Amino acid sequence: MKTQGEIEAAICDGITRFEQEYMGRGPKDIHAHLIGDLLVVRLQGVLTEAEQQLVKTLPADKGRDLLKQVRTHLIETSRSVMEAMVQKVTGIKVVSLHHDISTVTGEEIVIFTLAESPLFRGTKTR
Repeated sequence: MKTQGEIEAAICDGITRFEQEYMGRGPKDIHAHLIGDLLVVRLQGVLTEAEQQLVKTLPADKGRDLLKQVRTHLIETSRSVMEAMVQKVTGIKVVSLHHDISTVTGEEIVIFTLAESPLFRGTKTR
């Protein structure tokens, strides 16, 4: 049985691989937080150079909306891959996935709702 930290680290590794394979680059920083039956993943520095240029050169609303549409479509078409990875790591079925990205900060949030809270072993205190 894994510790909570081991589960969170494995999720970070899996999401980073997913971002590299499906989005073309990985995040500059990533953290996962397991809170009961919620898994919150925060990625920073995920926008590619092309995406940053798109947001800069188009009118604010148009660039932001277009980028969010494309990212959401990519997540939705490959959500089964992400859900399978989360289920493999946690041992729990994913009920839902929520996603958003900021075109201002380059931060992306992915939230997984799990069917139940995963079991993990406690860490030893010294």
